[in-house]
Amino acid sequence: MAVKINFNEAAAQTHTALIRNERAMNKSLLRLSTGVRILSAADDSAGLFIADMLSTVAKAYDQGNRNISTGISALQIAEASAGQIFDKLQEIYVRAQNAANDINDPLARQALQQEIRNFVDAIQKIGTDTEYNGIKLLDGTYKDKFIHYGPRLEQTVYLSIEDVRAQSLGAHMINTSGNKASATSLTALTNISSTDPLTVSIGDRVINASASYTVDSSTAYLLDAGVIANEINSGLSDIGFKAKAVNVSIGDEYTAIATVSGTATLTFYVGEKTFSITGVDTTITLDELIEKINREAATAGADLSASRSGNRLVLTSSQGYTIGLQVTITTSSTNDYDININQLINDLEGKSAGRVGEVTITGGGSGTAAAAKVGDLYIANDRAFSANLHDGLGNYLIGSSTASQFKNLYSIDVTTNEGAEVAMLVTEIAIRKVDTVRAQIGATMNNLQSIFDSQKVAYDNTKEAESVIRNTDYAKEMAEFTTYQIRMQATVAMLAQANTLPQLVLQLLR
Repeated sequence: MAVKINFNEAAAQTHTALIRNERAMNKSLLRLSTGVRILSAADDSAGLFIADMLSTVAKAYDQGNRNISTGISALQIAEASAGQIFDKLQEIYVRAQNAANDINDPLARQALQQEIRNFVDAIQKIGTDTEYNGIKLLDGTYKDKFIHYGPRLEQTVYLSIEDVRAQSLGAHMINTSGNKASATSLTALTNISSTDPLTVSIGDRVINASASYTVDSSTAYLLDAGVIANEINSGLSDIGFKAKAVNVSIGDEYTAIATVSGTATLTFYVGEKTFSITGVDTTITLDELIEKINREAATAGADLSASRSGNRLVLTSSQGYTIGLQVTITTSSTNDYDININQLINDLEGKSAGRVGEVTITGGGSGTAAAAKVGDLYIANDRAFSANLHDGLGNYLIGSSTASQFKNLYSIDVTTNEGAEVAMLVTEIAIRKVDTVRAQIGATMNNLQSIFDSQKVAYDNTKEAESVIRNTDYAKEMAEFTTYQIRMQATVAMLAQANTLPQLVLQLLR
């Protein structure tokens, strides 16, 4: 073999191996000390790219969940405040119901009105002041907002909270004023009767309401706001409509049924119910007449009650049915006489199409007079709408083709029975709106919570996937580190042996 002293090839190669082993052992030592497998891009360029992308997604999941948490916090504030508004609306509804009871005197109704106004003011303040970090939540400005929850573009939850201040809560309403008319018989009341059924059109929804009842064997009928209300409630409730009919007749100052002595038969038509009071003296007192009407109405199951207001006869149909009355009088008088129909059924609020006075019976002996009063109809929704109420001939017999008007909580006036009834309707629609807002907020919170839970699982799995690529497997790395240590020891030992090889030259020089 060749023996040289200027270059020790064996020692050089052993040193190179020592450097490699040292580098590998140092890298393994760093992996064990840091817990990271990929110390630089040179260690695993593809793995580094994938791990970095997974790390970005994981951080985005974490930030998304923080976004969700702040969103839920804001929605909890909004829902709690909306719940307070709901509670106060319930109190308003109960007090309006209380005020609708005619047992209340004017002072009691004024007290109830003041209570309601206080609740309305509280609702306005809650709706105006509720906020999250300066952002108003219930005043109608928090609309078309998004909560970004995911790691990618457009992973958002849409959020829009309606205005629930007192000025914006209430009902969009059409109020039709029922007609009242008098004639010699019910079938002669052509201004509130027709041979064609009534059509109720609201938006693109149409219901053909047989809003009538037949008064005899003819085809004529009297329009009936109560039946229309029932039709709307059954046919249009699915799109948020609520209808209510109210019919209260307050007669003129009561003196006697007619300006002639004799016996009278009073036949009432209320909704689909009919009952008669026979053998009545035309000079019957008001209290006696009230007692007879209530007894016969209860027996017939008719929705009619009689009471007095001062010296006036008050007839009320709680369901708003048309009140029809036909009076037949038999007398020995051969002179003309008047039947005081306006004392029995009337409209003192000027809502009639044209008030008819006393009905004059000519010829003497016997006579018939009739009158009917159609109730007031209220149609309400929480959205603006328009409606057509007309018969097949195009005659607008109750109200007209008109657009709704908005009545907010400030418009509530329970100082009258009718106002209290309307207040109940307005409040009911407001309650429904607030309940809808609360339900939407609750559904959004549930949705966000579900996304939060799902993303938490996705975050954990993403971090685990990143860890598999990026982090040190200690069992494997420790085994490799031990191998590198043994190699280093062996290499150092062999380098010492290689360094002794040039000493062989001395043997040759002796």
